[in-house]
Amino acid sequence: MRGEESISALCRREGIAEILYYSWSTEFLEAGKRRLSGDTARQATSPEVKELRSQSLALKECVADLTLENRLLKKSMTGDGEDIE
Repeated sequence: MRGEESISALCRREGIAEILYYSWSTEFLEAGKRRLSGDTARQATSPEVKELRSQSLALKECVADLTLENRLLKKSMTGDGEDIE
């Protein structure tokens, strides 16, 4: 990026094809332009979606468990739990 080394020398040193470098560079710059223009949406991959759904389910179960525990604790402190909202 600073121009201290030629692209061809950089690619040779890193063992990548120049065409790959330019492809990555173009993708990087285009993504930066989109981000700066306010476009923050991106396509999630199927594994990412599955993982997020799994995490969401685990978190919902955790909230349900904590809510039930909270209600049981309130019930044990008030007696019969009739006054629980």
